[in-house]
Amino acid sequence: MTVSAGTPIELVQGVYSTLADRVAAGRKRFGRPLTLTEKILLNHLDDPTEEIERGGSYNDFHPDRVAMQDATAQMALLQFMTAGLATTAAPSTVHCDHLISAKVGAKVDLGVALDTNREVYDFLRSVSAKFGIGFWGPGSGIIHQVVLEHYAFPGGMMIGTDSHTPNAGGLGMVAIGVGGADAVDVMTGFPFNVRWPKVIGVKLTGTLSGWSSPKDVILEVARVLTVEGGTGAIVEYHGPGADTISATGKATICNMGAEIGATCSVFGYDDNMAMYLKATGREGIADAASKVASDLRADDGALYDQLVEIDLDQLKPLINGPHSPDRANRVGTAVGAEARANGWPLEISAALIGSCTNSSYEDITRAASIARQASARGLKVKTSLLVSPGSEQIRATIERDGLIADLEAIGATVLANACGPCIGQWDRPAGEIDKPNTIVNSFNRNFPKRNDGSANTLSFVTSPDTVVALALAGRLDFDPTVDTLTAPNGSAVLLEPPVGEVLPSKGYDPGENTFTAPPADGSKVSVEVSPTSDRLQLLDPFAPWDGRDYVDLPILMKAKGKCTTDHISAAGKWLTYRGHLENISGNLFLGAVSAFDRPVGEGVDFRDGSPDTLPNLAKKYGEAGIRWVAIGDRNYGEGSSREHAAMEPRFRGGVVIITRSFARIHETNLKKQGLVPLTFADPDTYDLIDESDRISVLDLPPVPGKNVRCQIVKRDGTIIDFEGVHTFSPEQVEWFKAGSALNVVRKKVAAGK
Repeated sequence: MTVSAGTPIELVQGVYSTLADRVAAGRKRFGRPLTLTEKILLNHLDDPTEEIERGGSYNDFHPDRVAMQDATAQMALLQFMTAGLATTAAPSTVHCDHLISAKVGAKVDLGVALDTNREVYDFLRSVSAKFGIGFWGPGSGIIHQVVLEHYAFPGGMMIGTDSHTPNAGGLGMVAIGVGGADAVDVMTGFPFNVRWPKVIGVKLTGTLSGWSSPKDVILEVARVLTVEGGTGAIVEYHGPGADTISATGKATICNMGAEIGATCSVFGYDDNMAMYLKATGREGIADAASKVASDLRADDGALYDQLVEIDLDQLKPLINGPHSPDRANRVGTAVGAEARANGWPLEISAALIGSCTNSSYEDITRAASIARQASARGLKVKTSLLVSPGSEQIRATIERDGLIADLEAIGATVLANACGPCIGQWDRPAGEIDKPNTIVNSFNRNFPKRNDGSANTLSFVTSPDTVVALALAGRLDFDPTVDTLTAPNGSAVLLEPPVGEVLPSKGYDPGENTFTAPPADGSKVSVEVSPTSDRLQLLDPFAPWDGRDYVDLPILMKAKGKCTTDHISAAGKWLTYRGHLENISGNLFLGAVSAFDRPVGEGVDFRDGSPDTLPNLAKKYGEAGIRWVAIGDRNYGEGSSREHAAMEPRFRGGVVIITRSFARIHETNLKKQGLVPLTFADPDTYDLIDESDRISVLDLPPVPGKNVRCQIVKRDGTIIDFEGVHTFSPEQVEWFKAGSALNVVRKKVAAGK
């Protein structure tokens, strides 16, 4: 398979060649107009005749490509190596963006990363070469920005081992964040299996103006739908307002759809997408898309399961946080009042722009327009301002066009083309985080400890423009639309609204070439993993189900409130061990807040009552052959797609996770690894479970369409019966019985199926 730094026009033409017929058949089948979501899914179905039920049926799809970032690629490729194939069956790429820590600045931080992560980078480079995978080295940029610049195309479908893969929806692509096991399925040539999603329509009217930006659109959607509102659905943006937003602005909106639990988000094809494709050297794709444009947009009268309407003319700048991306307030007095009521510091300790969410040329030009105004009046930022370019192409272009100089003139520091502080790779001095402090950023996620590992840091998410204004003011309650700054000469300065350039007038500067295509024949490439490495570890298959019910399982932990994938398997320093399952299991549930009033990340050994950390307890149970259960609250597993949050419990002897509700990706990841994820048929059952109880899960394996019979066994022998709801399909039951989905793939590959 030929792998290049871009999607071949032949692949795109192949997708479009079947589109019209599949769409026509879909209209006839459903007897109604179609959403764009339905058109793309119908065109990628493995079997166009199989049953389809929104929110009900599980269906097989053939995505056009796979993308993996370096932190998740390690485990995905370690799994793929066990499948027994000579090359990937679908175009795939690896992007080195997560392992670069932000501390000093771009050049120094990248150099440190190259030294400290050399073993991992060498592994990813060699395994990519062996199996026909494109390799974007350190410094290339953030996976989602690079995908948007090179691989995304209207009407396509891709999966990526990162929860913000939906960023590609800005170019009209159904792009879904998954765990590594799903990526292995597609890379081995097997279909991607997922429940047919519901479709939430967001109708946009009017036009953004002034200080309002695409970021405010998704912050408003998060306010309306909350962090659970998009679960099991694709969010489809349409209406006249949608066509007024740039392709990169659309990508910002789709990116943060992950924060409402959506499978992904998508916009219909329009002139803005065509212009972006042409500006990034993909004229052929733009021309091909324009020929089938009517099938790359929703039909008039398309049916949505839920409709949200937003008038862009009325949208005001928002700032969401802390602790949850749906906690919305208006910029200025509203967020200031809430901060005072909760005792949050109004003084801003750091301001950050960029990340995969807001690091396009348009984003940086808008931020730089504010910086130029400030610089002209002698103003500088009153807190540290850190800028993360989205890609090497963005960095080179904004440097050429003087935008980096504009930002540095007010005191900004430019970081490496990487995720950095957005995903916990931020090495802050202890003095900045040893007490409650407030940061503002244009990132996507603001859970406690997310950015710098400190629970003292309160993170607020807003647009890049607002971030720069707040950095100049130094206060959280500053409203750039009405409040003034004081210049050194004592004059009052009212900032003018930001002005951005959607595309660079001089074209994009590609910068340094950081892409390595795999050799035509990788059979002679050697991939070595040292048995003494503390960063990489070859995988042993998980054992198949032994055919017995799970009886009297001890409760390792019961989480209270949010238990995101960051709580289950923290990032930050633990990114070091993403390729070593045993070592990274040392972080299992370290951030979990106990419902039993124990310290965060701690529990008690059911055998002797001794307290211990949850990872230590899990290790002790696992080594003793003791199977256990974990109990979660609502939207358990919210956040990142990291499958480590599922592999670690499995590796340490966990067999069942029971919650009030699950986030989509995490529930799938658990099933992929052979665990049984259940939700309480009656959510109040959660309150009946005590620390000393045991849990029995009976009549296994799960039967599709039928609840699982479960029991709470009290210390005195009293039994409380309850039902566990599951979402296993017949195929997924086979994953459970085999011990993991990967074990099923191995058998199929060995049989040549």
